[in-house]
Amino acid sequence: MRLTVLGSSASYAGPGQACSGHLVQAECSSILLDCGNGVIANLASIMDPARLDAIFVTHEHTDHWVDIYALQALLRYGPDGPAAPIGLFLPEGLFERMQAPLNKRGAEELAEAFVVHHLVDGVEVMAGDCVVTPRRVDHVYPTFAIEVQGDGARLVYGADTAPGDAILEVARGADLLIAEATLPDRYADAAPHMTPRQAGELGRAAGASQLVLSHLWPSIDREEAAVQATEAFGAPASVAREFDAFEVTPARAGKGVG
Repeated sequence: MRLTVLGSSASYAGPGQACSGHLVQAECSSILLDCGNGVIANLASIMDPARLDAIFVTHEHTDHWVDIYALQALLRYGPDGPAAPIGLFLPEGLFERMQAPLNKRGAEELAEAFVVHHLVDGVEVMAGDCVVTPRRVDHVYPTFAIEVQGDGARLVYGADTAPGDAILEVARGADLLIAEATLPDRYADAAPHMTPRQAGELGRAAGASQLVLSHLWPSIDREEAAVQATEAFGAPASVAREFDAFEVTPARAGKGVG
């Protein structure tokens, strides 16, 4: 299984960045985890977005889904005619909020581009040849971490979350853990997010084989974030950058290859 980072930034994209988006590819699957600002342009440089097997949106903050509108245009208005709709998994009620700014025809066209499913805590779904399980975590609104099992390996995308038992339980034993690290150390516990150090502590407590930090505020010093997370994790931690790629293997995640 392979992870490619498409967007690593929190809330807004810094120079050369995009907001939350991660491509997971197994032998017969291509799955998009979140679809924030700029993600579709980055995805299109790797593969045809119309060939995705499924998209999972973790919660309703727009930096995790606003490029759904760009994907809808790609799927509905290509010169060869509309592409087949893609499975879109997201919290209940969010798709209707996506439709709300659109006129009647726009809302209908958005619905035509996707097959909408609601995320249910702990209920597995198949996406290509991967088993995907959403798990509730501690953030605003219903927010779901996403566990992906494929090619014998297990990846956990923590989405946005405060530290605590919920994210620890889903992260246990992950071959690769993508952990948010939004906040500078001095703002620890000021919002339902984690610092790089807290992300490292989570990875260590969970026994994750590899830790990748993502969803960093654009002004955070990423080199210092790596140092803090590595100290807490007890092993080298990676800080995601756009187009970084990681091979995820059973029992021990592979090293970054991009």
